Amino acid sequence: MGRADYSYRTDPAVPAFADDRPLIVFDGECVFCSGWVKFVLKHDRQRRYRFLAAQTPLGEALYRHYGLDTRDYETNMLIEGGRAFFKSDGTIRMVASLGFPYSLAKLFRLLPRRAADALYEFIARNRLKITGRQSCMVPTPEQRSRFIA
Repeated sequence: MGRADYSYRTDPAVPAFADDRPLIVFDGECVFCSGWVKFVLKHDRQRRYRFLAAQTPLGEALYRHYGLDTRDYETNMLIEGGRAFFKSDGTIRMVASLGFPYSLAKLFRLLPRRAADALYEFIARNRLKITGRQSCMVPTPEQRSRFIA
């Protein structure tokens, strides 16, 4: 998964996309993941983030580019500054950038990465058991500009 910054730009299988702002790639059929996107939309006062369902052609291409399973989306992906962040690292970065009190999430970086990722993986593996599946999240007209189709 460790690739050079902006490596997706030189991958012919990855369609070009606006990468001037951080992009959250999420499982669009997961209630838990869609809830996460709704949370970020509500608390991202600076409107930093864009969103992309993993089930789109671009989402699948990015998952393949980073060697992730395109049938089992067990990690959200944050692409920021041309770099991809996964599991606990990506989630902590996302939450911490939402401002206070969410910036306190940076404290989770004190946990060993292995422990933080184990907790993330446990939740990811069980998310569908907890909340089930649904159709893709449908953004409101005001939110649509923040989604890449």
